[in-house]
Amino acid sequence: MSDLSSRRSDRAGATLLLILLSLAWGLSWSAIRIALDEVTPWTLRALAYANGTLFLFALVWLRGREAKLPCRPASLHIFASALLNVVGFGLLTTFAQLSALTSRVVIVSYSMPVWASLMAWLILGERPTAMALIGLILCISGLTILIAPLAASELPLGLVLALGAALSWAAGTIYLKWARLEGDRIVITAWQLLVSFAMLAVCVAAFEGAPHLWPLRVSTLLALAFHGVIATGVAYVIWFDIVGRLPVATASLGSLCVPVVGILGSIVMLGDRPTFADAVGFALILAAAACVLLPPTLRSASLPSPGNKT
Repeated sequence: MSDLSSRRSDRAGATLLLILLSLAWGLSWSAIRIALDEVTPWTLRALAYANGTLFLFALVWLRGREAKLPCRPASLHIFASALLNVVGFGLLTTFAQLSALTSRVVIVSYSMPVWASLMAWLILGERPTAMALIGLILCISGLTILIAPLAASELPLGLVLALGAALSWAAGTIYLKWARLEGDRIVITAWQLLVSFAMLAVCVAAFEGAPHLWPLRVSTLLALAFHGVIATGVAYVIWFDIVGRLPVATASLGSLCVPVVGILGSIVMLGDRPTFADAVGFALILAAAACVLLPPTLRSASLPSPGNKT
């Protein structure tokens, strides 16, 4: 009886952590947009990846795990996946928010599980289930409803970048599955973030010189602190704790709360006013992601990487 109570308490604790994680990742979209008024995308992402690196290597050290970089083939896979999963997704979503409503960027970015399932079919030969095909139809319908009205007047650059971010994330996910990279997931993610920080640090030096971090408004400082420390640092620790307690499918489906929080946060914090067409597009893309995350055959390909939620 005590074991049953312990398992129930463990699941309840994991559910609470999943709620906190959804708030951290979801509200981070608005924090990013606030910070972008004074900080460039390059600097913002470099700071975030620096925080994530410190938190994850600290977690590795506290758990007494080996933090050594894997052998050369594995290290090359880590570099390639970091470029796609972390740098590509992070930069594209950040630049997207400069020319599109945050709420729209959030939902288009979260079409990523659908594209991952499609790439798994085309590249890995994994036959999609009926639910995955329905998800693809729903996703394309939702994107059409979102983009078509905007494309009638001009190229919706922000949404194109957001779609590129979703494709980058999906490609990174399929690449990792193809590479069959084995090892401690926390250590691998820590090295991905360290590689990403190094790449962004080089970009900051090349494009901006010394980063501009002072003087900044209080709101900008708070936004940077939230995104860097809470959403990119603490959130990693929470995610790996959740994955250790909950089934993969439960954690994956629970992560769908993130775009909902992201959209609501942009409405409250940024004053976004989605149209009726936006609402329909949001619903279709969210339903599409749920369809893909449900089939057990695609759960491994669709599980979101912790570094890619904002």
